[in-house]
Amino acid sequence: MPPTPAQAARIVLIRDLVLPASIGVFKRERSGPQRVRFNIELGVPDLPPQRDSIREVVRYDAVIADLRALVAAGHVNLVETLAERVAAQCLLQPGAMWAKVRVEKLDIAPDAAAVGVEIFRKKA
Repeated sequence: MPPTPAQAARIVLIRDLVLPASIGVFKRERSGPQRVRFNIELGVPDLPPQRDSIREVVRYDAVIADLRALVAAGHVNLVETLAERVAAQCLLQPGAMWAKVRVEKLDIAPDAAAVGVEIFRKKA
């Protein structure tokens, strides 16, 4: 669960990453990839790096690489399914305690900036 002001936590952020994805249940969505925006918050222990080393922190480049691989793996019908896969992958990161994932399709409704889903998952 995201921290309260009285709790110490570090949150790794990935904001507004837009990738082409094969997603959707409708025939018009299966003709080619569409733009999908990802926003991720990943809660990790608030432990300051002791040696200023990348080995001491969650690597957002690794999270993004995993996300790109998930999207490239093939067609997904639902944004809910994709969000669950992204959250599960994020929780594999060393030290990850929770993940908040938002997945939005950007080109579906002409009168809306986006449609999608946001989920919150904790490590078991």
